[in-house]
Amino acid sequence: MAAATKLHLVNTPAPVFISTATLHSLVTHRSLIRHLESSFPPLSTAIQSPLRHAHQITPNSSFLLMPSWSISPLLPYIGTKLVTHNSGNSALNLPGVHAIFVLFNSVTGQPLASMDATALTLYRTACVSALASSYLSREDAEIFVMVSAGALAPHLIKAHLAVRSNVKRVLVWNRTFEKARDLVDWLREEGGFEGVRFEASESLEAAVRIGDVISCATNSEVALVKGAELKAGAHLDLVGSFTPSMRECDDEAVRRGRVFIDNEVAAVEAGELVGAFERGVMRKDEIAGELVELIKREKVGRRSEEEITVFKSVGSAVVDLLSAQMVYEKYMDRAGASLC
Repeated sequence: MAAATKLHLVNTPAPVFISTATLHSLVTHRSLIRHLESSFPPLSTAIQSPLRHAHQITPNSSFLLMPSWSISPLLPYIGTKLVTHNSGNSALNLPGVHAIFVLFNSVTGQPLASMDATALTLYRTACVSALASSYLSREDAEIFVMVSAGALAPHLIKAHLAVRSNVKRVLVWNRTFEKARDLVDWLREEGGFEGVRFEASESLEAAVRIGDVISCATNSEVALVKGAELKAGAHLDLVGSFTPSMRECDDEAVRRGRVFIDNEVAAVEAGELVGAFERGVMRKDEIAGELVELIKREKVGRRSEEEITVFKSVGSAVVDLLSAQMVYEKYMDRAGASLC
């Protein structure tokens, strides 16, 4: 008995830590989009994900815990993401969100890995938005507007360009114009965007009026995108808000658009929607569908070239677990190959 126990312990792999640099080498926006599109529909019902625990630390900071676990043998994992959010970090030239993800084996309970979930969150958030856009935006979209120049902005740009190859112009707007210009300079130097022109925009209104896809990733509590300025056929992607007090667009944008969400929590947490419900702009049952329903083709995405679509995401532990699965399994495949 003791010998068997000793042998089992010897064969148990030690938990690994997947750093930011390693994570970047394991995942691309295109590969994660493909993974989510293929794995989300069959596995989403097997993943249990209670409402996130959100704790306000100070008026400008919060601590979130996002647990999830799978009851499918095809996904034998338990995971928890621990997240801090500090809205004042931009003044320190730091990301507003920091996180770590811890992964366990759901059969044995053994810890398998921890990884930089700050980077993981940036990837998965951008890829969820881009995946939704592949069903909701026009295929011939040429102008992409990025509202924000924060840490998530380059990920959103890269992910959306991965699903909309006709985009030829990217406009970046930020409250501080210099930050928009810095991001544009970085994107130009980064390269890999054949035929795409990057510009910093001083006027949000002017950019929104011509945008085919407008993606917002801010912590604003004042509506930035005005629905009256959305052109026919535009797709509005709302990423930033995750509390009822936050809102990145006004009621007119919600009224004019056909609204989809990443998961049911968005209807409870997102200020754009909570406020619209309270003011009678729309009802909860008028939400057109969730992301998994789009992927399964249970709900129709874009119905015409002229239709305005809106996608609101708040994030979910389900997508975190699927993203962590991909990173961990690629890491272990690489580790195994290096030993051969």
